Amino acid sequence: MSFPDSIPHPTVSQVKIIENKTNFPISWLNKQGYCEYGIFLENVRQIKTAPTAAMVKGVKEHAILEENFKEEAVPATFDEMLESSKTGELLSREFPVVSANYGIRGFIDEIWMTPDEFIIIDDKPGTIPYYSSINQVYGYCLAFKDMIEEDRQIVASLRERGTDNIFWASYFDEKAEKSIISLIDHVHDLISGNTEFGSTDNPNKCRKCRFNKICDRRV
Repeated sequence: MSFPDSIPHPTVSQVKIIENKTNFPISWLNKQGYCEYGIFLENVRQIKTAPTAAMVKGVKEHAILEENFKEEAVPATFDEMLESSKTGELLSREFPVVSANYGIRGFIDEIWMTPDEFIIIDDKPGTIPYYSSINQVYGYCLAFKDMIEEDRQIVASLRERGTDNIFWASYFDEKAEKSIISLIDHVHDLISGNTEFGSTDNPNKCRKCRFNKICDRRV
């Protein structure tokens, strides 16, 4: 996803300045829930590490699903998709969303548009609805909602990667919206330096983290 009026943040990698506001990847909402100090190590100190086996597998599986989808997909603009979905159902993958208002951007793994609702799906390994995973899909919902002028309901969903198993789903209601906006504001405070990056106190997370050998806060 590229934005003609965006520029890189001067000190934090992956952060852009869009419409004079910092804009970070929605996937950070998942990373923050796991251990936000990992964001600091990777994007503020800009420490490079090899991707984990799980990361490599996830990228490959996403690529396969995207190629399969492209074989049958019919090109359409966003406005055309919205209009068509008022009378029928359609599906899209790797759907780009950006909200300059909230300062977030990313790609939705899969979105189903129906006359009654938008179902936003994020694929995850396993079937446990971690809060961090829920936060990420809520971030996609918020960005998507900010892009449209619609009264249709938005449903946040988590699906077991490589299957049709939706193992968690919830309407993106006012409570969910307020909660994710608060978290997004917290991440912006981290980026600006107004809040210090915290770290997990869970040793199991530390053992699995790709920064565990160099992290000065590992448990």
